[in-house]
Amino acid sequence: MRILCVIASFLMVVAALSACGSDAAKTPSDTFKEYVKASKKKDPTAMKILLSSATMKMHEQEAKAQNTTVDEIVKRETLLAPDQTTVEYRNEVINGDKASLQFKNAYGSWETLPFVREDGQWKIDKAGYADQVIHQMDESNRKLDDLINNSNSIPTPNP
Repeated sequence: MRILCVIASFLMVVAALSACGSDAAKTPSDTFKEYVKASKKKDPTAMKILLSSATMKMHEQEAKAQNTTVDEIVKRETLLAPDQTTVEYRNEVINGDKASLQFKNAYGSWETLPFVREDGQWKIDKAGYADQVIHQMDESNRKLDDLINNSNSIPTPNP
């Protein structure tokens, strides 16, 4: 009887370690695939588990400002078009506790999605994604301002 208890205990420890190891071994691509599946099922609970804490804070602020629930915000802001049937992704890059992955949006353009590792698991960092978009817009505006400001003369037509 004692040997059965030892074997049972050993199997439980092995099962627990396997479960922990499988979560730790997930890649940003795995997280993205899970997110796409949860998004297509319209499962905000599963989607929220895959989002970074900064993203969840951002969604909480949006929900409060729009007088709605966080679940509604999560379901609405999925990164994918509602009619998008396939999602292509490529170029996973991991750098310490940050990562990125490119995915093709509904318009056929490649976008870079950031990830952050929290508690040993890769999470989609939509807050970082929003920061990227804002940074790109600021950079475009700066270039446009430089172009306008450095234009010393305006060409006039010859008579």
